[in-house]
Amino acid sequence: MKNNRASFGSKLGIILASAGSAVGLGNIWRFPYETGNYGGAAFIFIYLGCIFVLGLPIMIGEFLIGRRSRANTAGAFQILAPGSQWKWVGRMGVLAGFMILSFYSVVAGWTLEYVFEALGNGFAGKSPDEFIQSFDTFSSNPWKPIIWLVLFLLCTHFIIVRGVEKGIEKSSKIMMPMLFILIIVLVICSVTLPGASAGIEFLLKPDFSKVNGNVFLGAMGQAFFSLSLGMGCLCTYASYFGKDVNLTRTAFSVGIIDTFIAILAGFIIFPAAFSVGIKPDAGPSLLFITLPNVFQQAFSGAPWLAYIFSIMFYVLLTVAALTSTISMHEVVTAYLHEEFKLSRRRAAWMVTLGCILLGILCSLSLGVGKNYTLFGLNLFDLFDYVTAKIMLPLGGMLTSIFVGWYLDKKIVWSEITNDGSLKINTYKLITFILKYIAPIAIGIVFINELLFTK
Repeated sequence: MKNNRASFGSKLGIILASAGSAVGLGNIWRFPYETGNYGGAAFIFIYLGCIFVLGLPIMIGEFLIGRRSRANTAGAFQILAPGSQWKWVGRMGVLAGFMILSFYSVVAGWTLEYVFEALGNGFAGKSPDEFIQSFDTFSSNPWKPIIWLVLFLLCTHFIIVRGVEKGIEKSSKIMMPMLFILIIVLVICSVTLPGASAGIEFLLKPDFSKVNGNVFLGAMGQAFFSLSLGMGCLCTYASYFGKDVNLTRTAFSVGIIDTFIAILAGFIIFPAAFSVGIKPDAGPSLLFITLPNVFQQAFSGAPWLAYIFSIMFYVLLTVAALTSTISMHEVVTAYLHEEFKLSRRRAAWMVTLGCILLGILCSLSLGVGKNYTLFGLNLFDLFDYVTAKIMLPLGGMLTSIFVGWYLDKKIVWSEITNDGSLKINTYKLITFILKYIAPIAIGIVFINELLFTK
């Protein structure tokens, strides 16, 4: 059975699919937001350090677990640690993927609504207050966001059903280049705006006076969030890797692409926002309230440019969201398909229908159901908090402990060096980080997020 398991058809497909898993809405809004809060370029320097010193070794750890086991993320731990309790780490990753997909699809659906709005030139002539009112009315509507949510999940579903090579890999080869082209065009438009130089300077000129312990914690948290560590996506994708894939080089390529897109997003948002005197520190509402207003003001002298820019930006968001929902859907689909011996089609339908049901409840919790709370949070915010603040950091920390301390050193060496055929000069450094630095660093982030961040 293992020999007949699906696999990616090319090394380019592996890199683009893995990068698509990491690249998502967080790159477009969360990274600029964090950068704005923590001193511009000073934050970026620390963030890059977190990506390459901590993020990539953990990604390599997830890759080697997936490829060695040739199984879904839950099955991987059962195969590599039979009869132990490590299987719960994989199962937690599957559950996290399912929960994130449920509420993430609500926001992904919003991007479709805004593509539709942009196509109909619905942003033209609106005041800042009207953008706020428009978003509040839409997001609290009992049925409209649900239609977009269902549509987005069905798009994800039909890519997943086509399988690894014809579905995930083929779609990644189309969507990732499209995402790059859209970003480059939007960057060119944004940096040529009048007054854009203030935004560029903010992005490139470090303000070290803002650097403190919180900046390091924020950069570390963003690095793990951005690379999709701890939810089983990369582990599941790696189970489709061939034995000749260089895990270290692939992780490095994914890290470069993910970071490059995040920084380019900063070059879209900061110059455009600064050109009209707005600082982009509005969090998630930045995408749906602040930016439509920014685009209208920035291109007030050329309404047709505002129209094109708005359409391209929300198409970009939709593509970024779709590459992420595909990877999260695959984590749960692969688990049901392999562990319960269901057909791939049936497993995918169970995931899609389950996420539609939970997604509807998450969507309604922002409107008609906002008074129904648990621990003071509505369902949407509860899912967000539990996954981002507890499950993902815990999953990343346990994965690094598993590879660094539990797994046989011969297996780790065999996977990273491809049975000795590759000379990996950083091998000892990677294993040292996984054993000592990563668990402690993630533990600090985990405790900080859980106990000290309101």
